[in-house]
Amino acid sequence: MNNYIALIITFGISLIFLRSMDFIAHRGWMDSKLSRKVIHIGTGPLFVLCWFLFRDTPDARWLAALVPFTITVQFALIGLGIIKDDASVKAMSRNGDPKEILRGPLYYGIMFVVLTILFWRDSPIGIVALMMMCGGDGIADIVGRRIKSPKLPWSREKSVAGSIGVFAGGWILSAIILFIYVSAGVFAGPFTNYLLPITLIALAAALVESLHFKDIDNITMTIASVLVGYLLF
Repeated sequence: MNNYIALIITFGISLIFLRSMDFIAHRGWMDSKLSRKVIHIGTGPLFVLCWFLFRDTPDARWLAALVPFTITVQFALIGLGIIKDDASVKAMSRNGDPKEILRGPLYYGIMFVVLTILFWRDSPIGIVALMMMCGGDGIADIVGRRIKSPKLPWSREKSVAGSIGVFAGGWILSAIILFIYVSAGVFAGPFTNYLLPITLIALAAALVESLHFKDIDNITMTIASVLVGYLLF
């Protein structure tokens, strides 16, 4: 497929997903905290699967990175109050404050841009790091709020259930996406060779996420996943 057509399709899929979640949250059909995490979990896999649409040319990664870059710029403008978008604020903030978008959601988008450009389809490191951020950090909050469990001794705002959610969510999303990429021949097989590295990266991500770094989990656990990935892939 022509890369510019692939770019348009990727933009379209991303915007349809985001605006659908904005609409659902704005109508009150889903709690804003839950919609925020559904966006957090679902955006990554959709975007990474759209990479298959692009031809293997030098400009592909840069064109693909335009999608999260443009959306991230939009997040920044909404958070700064330059653009008024109540639906987006409702869907992506915890308490309805637009400035919240300047933290977690903004860092989330920046990580997507950086990892797309650095790793693209050349290495599984970027994909696994993104899936740890999406599945791990996203599911941790959902699980931690719904399952009562002891708090972690070193971080009283984090729970055992939440940390297990980080590990399980990141591991499952990474395994699914890598299985698809290995099956498509993008990465060398067999798929079973990737299971131990994914497990160790998920453990590292869960450990870093459990530390008391408020609002920067999207950065810290993603960087930790990349560093461990360099050792294992």
